[in-house]
Amino acid sequence: MTHHRVVIIGSGFSGLGMAIRLKQAGIEDFVILERAGDLGGTWRDNTYPGCQCDVESNLYSYSFAPRATWSRTYAPQAEIWDYLRECARKFALEKHIRYQHEVQSATWDDAAARWRIETAGGPFTAGVLVAATGPLSEPSIPAIPGLNEFPGPRFHSAAWDHGVDLAGKRVAVIGTGASAVQFVPRIQPEAARLYLFQRTPPWVLPHRDRPVRGLARALYRTVPAWQRVVRSFVYWSRELFVRPFMRPRPNSLPERLARTHLERQVADPGLRARLAPSYAIGCKRILISNVYYPAIQQPNVELVTDDIREVRGRAIVTGDGHEREVDVIILATGFRVTEMPFASRVTGRDGKSLADRWRPSPSAYRGVAVAGFPNLFFLLGPNTGLGHTSVLVMVEAQLRYVMGSLRHLERSGMSAIEVRREAQDGFDAEVQSRLRDTVWNAGGCRSWYLDSTGRNTTIWPGMTWPYVNMLRRFDPAAYHLSQRPA
Repeated sequence: MTHHRVVIIGSGFSGLGMAIRLKQAGIEDFVILERAGDLGGTWRDNTYPGCQCDVESNLYSYSFAPRATWSRTYAPQAEIWDYLRECARKFALEKHIRYQHEVQSATWDDAAARWRIETAGGPFTAGVLVAATGPLSEPSIPAIPGLNEFPGPRFHSAAWDHGVDLAGKRVAVIGTGASAVQFVPRIQPEAARLYLFQRTPPWVLPHRDRPVRGLARALYRTVPAWQRVVRSFVYWSRELFVRPFMRPRPNSLPERLARTHLERQVADPGLRARLAPSYAIGCKRILISNVYYPAIQQPNVELVTDDIREVRGRAIVTGDGHEREVDVIILATGFRVTEMPFASRVTGRDGKSLADRWRPSPSAYRGVAVAGFPNLFFLLGPNTGLGHTSVLVMVEAQLRYVMGSLRHLERSGMSAIEVRREAQDGFDAEVQSRLRDTVWNAGGCRSWYLDSTGRNTTIWPGMTWPYVNMLRRFDPAAYHLSQRPA
């Protein structure tokens, strides 16, 4: 069993960012536990056709590691994954990563003031545990009767089976969220028939993606300050864009833009009515595409809006009794964001699992710390997700905050730091109060932002700059310190 000062779980943007900040502070005694055989998290796993970030590349990257060579304003998956591997090389992180080390359990040992971690690759102990597992890491599989008995190829968009040839096949796509909007236009020309099963239509805005030309790249490379200016412009543009969602009103500017986009791209009034959402824009994730609407109007595509009753043999049966024979089923059904399966594997100071502590709804102080779980910090924890801008803004604020807590713990000479229950409860109450009248709570839809109780445990309620400012300095008054027994 090996002991480390810090153990990080996950090698996506959050985990690598934590490792970089530790390195920059001169801390080398840490490891990253990664369950897969390569780094990258969601940008490693999601390789479906057309996978692309919906935030501009200059903002969806570390502020401390800009990249001058983005090929497009909105980077495709392969480039983002390559950027993460590039950062790992630049900051010499590879020697700290332990691949094929899925965490099976993490238990706080109060007597020793350390975490005991069991992994697929062996045991570890840690003074501090950082959970960077990411909210988009566990695919959601719908409970459709007969789905598991389907005899043909069946896979989730987050685990795309590139060995399945879709040419000439009858393909069923279940779901019309962010991934479907990107891959449906790519596979539509290949399929003989494409059935798109839509439960709720998404709001879709025009895409402003374009190539980054040689002149812009040269300017980024030779005048780094210019890229910082562009990043700042993108950041504040997106901050202003979120204001209509904080106090939603009918016919807001984003809604008008989306309706105009739908009207321009879909001429058939009947189809347009089926594609028009009945909820306020922003209640679900807003999507961007210039090719989704044209693709689903092609002769080989059928938009199905009846509920799926079951999968019977090779047929998908809808509520009206209609059977559609298919050869391949692709699930575009999102992720288990609010359930966090990882929580059942973490046991805190009182012997309770994090899943038990979070029942019925998860919460964390500033999205980072949970009472009863000393020396454990979350990156992109509860209520720090976003619907309007780059989550890396939140991640970088959290990295600064966690580093502040580590410095405070070291200076104190104590062995454990734990957030006070009253601080966590007070923060959670404030967040829920601020969320109450926003589009994410009162927009008239059922989204993955809400947990099984209907409580929003995912989204931060508004602009990011107040959160960034709040986490600029560690606040020791919200925590209590303890020393392990002699």
